[in-house]
Amino acid sequence: MKYLIAGLGNIGDEYAGTRHNIGFEVLDALARASSLIFRQDRHAFVTEYKFKGRTFILIKPTTYMNLSGKAVQYWLQAEKISVSNLLVITDDIALPFGTIRIKPKGSDGGHNGLSHIQQTLQTAEYARLRFGVGNDFPKGRQAEYVLGKWNSEEQKVLSERLEKCVEAVKGFGTIGLAFTMNQFNGK
Repeated sequence: MKYLIAGLGNIGDEYAGTRHNIGFEVLDALARASSLIFRQDRHAFVTEYKFKGRTFILIKPTTYMNLSGKAVQYWLQAEKISVSNLLVITDDIALPFGTIRIKPKGSDGGHNGLSHIQQTLQTAEYARLRFGVGNDFPKGRQAEYVLGKWNSEEQKVLSERLEKCVEAVKGFGTIGLAFTMNQFNGK
């Protein structure tokens, strides 16, 4: 069984460690824990992770957030992976910091990366792991907030939350979406 795990973010040092790049951070945590190295390839940084007889193709799109669908579509086709085996990891300002919400489908919730994926794939029927980044920003400052760095309080618990996300990614491919949702949602 093959799975495509797409961690959303923006490339470039100025975006490293920002809330909007949580998808990259989750995949980096998985790669570090498993001694994997990402290589630059078509539309993404890519690596392959094998776990319990499953193959996970991990991608960090290099298309910037607003064009994430281009990378997702390319790698689904290149690896011959069904949309049912796609998991997209993204930030969510509607969830309190550190909250994990896994869903089998849904709207883009105003998220440009999810919006482009849905436009490109012509479906909203794909799994997503939303990582809560909170919404502690003044009106009109959303972009500044999500492109901002984690504060010191968030950084204290971030690595533990990243580990939970890594376990959820593994669960998606091994115990299935429903069990993974039961085990991780809201935790």
